[in-house]
This record gives sequence, structure tokens and C-alpha cells, in this order.
Amino acid sequence: MEAVGQLAGGIAHDFNNLLTAILGNTQLLLRELPPGDSKRGDVEEIRKASERAASLTRQLLAYSRRQMLQPVVLDLNVVVAEMDKLLRRLIGEHIALVTVLAPDLGRVKADPNQLEQVIVNLAVNARDAMPEGGKLTIETANVDLDEVFAQAHLGSVPGAYAMLAVTDTGSGMDATVRAHLFEPFFTTKEVGKGTGLGLATVYGIVKQSDGYISVYSEPGHGSSFKIYLPRIATPARAAAGPQKGGPARGTETVLVVEDEPAVLSLSRRALEAQGYVVLAASDAAAALRVVERHGGMIHLLLTDVVMPGLSGRELADQLAGQRPGIRVLYMSGYPGDAVVQHGTLPSGSAFLQKPFSPDGLARKVRDVLDA
Repeated sequence: MEAVGQLAGGIAHDFNNLLTAILGNTQLLLRELPPGDSKRGDVEEIRKASERAASLTRQLLAYSRRQMLQPVVLDLNVVVAEMDKLLRRLIGEHIALVTVLAPDLGRVKADPNQLEQVIVNLAVNARDAMPEGGKLTIETANVDLDEVFAQAHLGSVPGAYAMLAVTDTGSGMDATVRAHLFEPFFTTKEVGKGTGLGLATVYGIVKQSDGYISVYSEPGHGSSFKIYLPRIATPARAAAGPQKGGPARGTETVLVVEDEPAVLSLSRRALEAQGYVVLAASDAAAALRVVERHGGMIHLLLTDVVMPGLSGRELADQLAGQRPGIRVLYMSGYPGDAVVQHGTLPSGSAFLQKPFSPDGLARKVRDVLDA
């Protein structure tokens, strides 16, 4: 797994820079094409292919536990309930979906988007195991794991947990398949039907969330995946509603520092389209010269984390002395652990993971400016 992690982390930076440019320019092009334009179909295919490529990168990083998580206190029951319609569409009408949710379920601290990915991947795995139909049951419960359980299940730790169980009535698995279940690129599906990363991604997300996952399965008797996440006493925070419409516009001045020319150009175009005044620089040294020449206010520094010369953190520290009150938003194509190692970001820093869309960038910039 360490070798996979090093490989994934090594390619993530350059790959995510390329995907940022592809996805971003695709979105800008779609804005300019009228609804009936014959070219829209081709551009949409580029966008879909790029999003699939970005998803593969995220899955590799998830398995190797190197992605940047954004954990919040949440209720697993709420996560499952909000996914009901999505899951029913995903598994099809030939499979019955049953939810059994504990009313007194304890809270957990996890990344809600990654938990949704876990549930989707397990639901897809269950659907594929029931081609002729069946039943998919999603259950939650409070569970206390003791020393006896921990000794019998390598990797588990005694304590209080909220359990999420996903059980199907499908074809089940034998001991040989179960032994390789969470390995990346391992799949029993025919060529072209799966990447072999779905369950590996589930494993990585659960482990990075300090949880434990077990599976029970027998041929002809279905499968049951049980995920244990540590319970906490803090009440769940109300989930933010989905953002509708385009991002809010602005008139502030933003200094963008990025050593990848395509990403620098995209960021400038995306923010200028939203009304911002954009100052651009390809590295920290150039950024300091731009600041020296610019006499007006600079409201926000948007900077890559890892760059030749000074890092984004070092640049931000220098500008904080010259321009008190300047806000900072970091961006990077590196996974979470590499960002911390190379960029040494302060705790609680505003961070935008590449690849991002023009709208995603504009929303994040607005959020940081309004915070």
C-alpha cells in the first residue's frame, strides 16, 4: 500500500494541474456555446472523460490515505436518508432498498462527501452482485467493541463506535476473493466493467477516518460490509444546503500565484469573469515584485502551495507583514499529507484541492473573502 501511495502522490500534482486546465477551460467553453450548438456534445464528452480521470486519481489517493479530508461532526442517519433517491436510481427497480436506522445513533467526525462515496461504492458492488434482483439493506447502530473483538479482528481498536452496515442478498464471495477484496485493481468483473478501485477506495476512506471495516460473505448467501466509525459526544452541525445558481460576483483585488501557466491563465480568466481585479505571478519572487509595483489594496492571495523558490506559506508570511489583513487561499494538486509536509500550512488554512472548476474557484474565493 505504501508503494501505491507514493505512486499516487507522485502523479497527483502534475496530473491534477493538467485536469484543472482541461476541466476549467471546458466549463468556460460551454458557457460560450449556445444550447443548440453542435459542438456542445464534443465538449461535454471531454468534460466527462476528464471527470472520470479526476475520479480515478481521487480513488487512488483515497486507497493510499493521502487525500485531503474535510471532516465535520455528522449524523450517519442523515447522510443515508439524504442519499435515498440517489441510491434507488443507482441500484435500479429490480433491487429493493431497505434502511434500518438507529434513532439514538451517536455522532461521528468524518468527511461527508467521502462517506457518500463509501456508500455509493458499496451500493454499486451490491447491485452488481444481484443482476437478477434482490434486497439491499443499509443499517446503522451504536456498537461497543471490546478487547475480545479487537484481538479477533486485526486492525480494530476497542471503543465506542457508530456502525454502518451494507448488506445484500447477492452471489456472495468465497475465501479467495475475500482475501483480495480491498486490493487496488483487483476485480472479479469482466474487462471494461470495473476498475478494481471501488472497494479499495472504501477501505482507504474508512482507515483515514480512524475507522474499521469488516466483511462477511459466503457464496450464494450475499455479503455484509460493516463500517465502524468512532462515536463522539459533540452534537452534529447542521449540513449546509446545496449551492444553487452561479457563484456570487466580486470587485476585490486578488493576487494569483501559480507556477503552472495553464492553471494561472485559467484562474485569472475565471476570476476576471466574476468581476475581480486579478494580479498574476508565476512564482513567489514575481509575486513580491507585483505587490511592490501595485499601489492599491490586495484583498486576497490565491497561491499554489509547492513552487520553485519560496513556498506558498513562505510567500503568505512575507505578505502578511507588508499587507496586514490580506486573506490567503492555498491551492494544490498534491494530496493532503504532501501539502502539510512540503508547504507546512497553518492549522485551519483555507485550501482548494485541484482539480477545480471556474465556478468552484469563484465560490471558494468568495467564501474566504466573506469569512
